[in-house]
Amino acid sequence: MKKYQIIDRGAAFAHAGSKATEDVASIAENMGYVPCTLRMRTVGESKWAKIQRQIGYYLDWKNCVKRIEAGSLILLQHPFHYPQLTRERCLWKLKKKKVRFVCIVHDVEELRQYRFNAYYEREFRFMMKIADVLIVHNEAMKSFFLKKGVKEDRLISLKIFDYLQKKTPLALPKFERTVVIAGNLDAEKSAYLGELGKLPEITFELYGGHYKEGPEKSENVFYKGTFPADEPGEFLTRGLGLVWDGDTLSGCGGYGGEYLRYNNPHKLSLYLSCGLPVIIWEKAAQAAFVREHDVGILVESLWEMKERVLEMDEGTYQRLAENAWLTGRKLRQGGYFRKALETAEERM
Repeated sequence: MKKYQIIDRGAAFAHAGSKATEDVASIAENMGYVPCTLRMRTVGESKWAKIQRQIGYYLDWKNCVKRIEAGSLILLQHPFHYPQLTRERCLWKLKKKKVRFVCIVHDVEELRQYRFNAYYEREFRFMMKIADVLIVHNEAMKSFFLKKGVKEDRLISLKIFDYLQKKTPLALPKFERTVVIAGNLDAEKSAYLGELGKLPEITFELYGGHYKEGPEKSENVFYKGTFPADEPGEFLTRGLGLVWDGDTLSGCGGYGGEYLRYNNPHKLSLYLSCGLPVIIWEKAAQAAFVREHDVGILVESLWEMKERVLEMDEGTYQRLAENAWLTGRKLRQGGYFRKALETAEERM
């Protein structure tokens, strides 16, 4: 059976937010999935730019349909973030060629909420129709799909996203009572960042884009800039990584916090791929993974986090770091997605 993957290289591939999709594409290619690429030729908003985009997508989709042989297995990555007028028609054409679709779900906008709209609702419904097997984040997200009427034999739990790196971290991280926060540092998305000064006993190191320091500088918060998405091991070498979202220190609230009940945050994979132990909200879906693999601590609030970090000794840190290192090795090798995709192939 021939294996293909349709890769949508849109504007998102220009920044670190595309790391998960790039890693999936790389792992799949190593497993024999031949790439068929959709290219966004312009990001302009003029009428002519939009026409150019759709012409380009039409040509790329036409090429995909022509190349892919009848009876093939095709990997899709959901959601498609940009309107493509020919996409649904071409996927149905492929379906008529008796192909089978495996879809890995990166995000469910209905659960993420803050940008859920008619486009994403239609895109989601179409995915559930076209996919023969769906790879979802974890058991919590799997339950959401079951409630949507998807049969269990069409669902596979990924457990955690992999995180490929160009270089293997050279050593276990250093024991420090420092808390690392990496990712999107937009204050509108993560308003709790402006409250970190209320935890003066803890040193915070921030990495990522969209960071704006408040009018009053917090003496315990240090912005360290950005790093190449595939070389984090040279930067994340000490302390613990925080998986948190929302607008408060007391718990994860708002759209981002609620989404943690269902999703696999990519920053968790980032920290563990570097061997960093983690701190995660106890009600997050991935709290179960952290507990099972003993790679961090679960907390109800960042006030509790402060106490847990301050009381942590080097022996406890060393145990968590060693477990994180072992888990991180599997993430750096693409072990979780490879296993999920192999399981999907067995069900075809």
